[in-house]
Amino acid sequence: MTQSRTVIYIAKVHTTGGRSGGGSHSDDGHLDIRFSTPGKSGSGTNPEQLFAAAWSACFEGAMGIAANKMKVELPPNVAIDAEMDLCVTDGEYLLQARLNISVPGIEREIAQAVVTAAHQTCPYSKAIRGNVDVTIKLI
Repeated sequence: MTQSRTVIYIAKVHTTGGRSGGGSHSDDGHLDIRFSTPGKSGSGTNPEQLFAAAWSACFEGAMGIAANKMKVELPPNVAIDAEMDLCVTDGEYLLQARLNISVPGIEREIAQAVVTAAHQTCPYSKAIRGNVDVTIKLI
């Protein structure tokens, strides 16, 4: 039996040309980007940078929800440095990722509890769980 779901948002993006000189734009006009191959010259971004930005933004939101449930007030200067590696092993491409999270002014044990809870609930963390080697570090 499948669970009932309520869709709260649908992102609609049209992409052509792929990661080597292509681009994407959203139906609402808020996103309009060009792609460049990672590590090559070019003025565009790449899917790995986009994923790192999206995951870290979502993760910070999940931290806020977790902190609220724990009755902890997060400082306004929470910061997440996300790193997404594009790797190749035996001709197969894969990703590995790291989040380095700073929660200044909060006791380390409490901050770690918030980060751990956020990793369990963040939709991006859920999507890559078991598929991507992930390291999450409280700094």
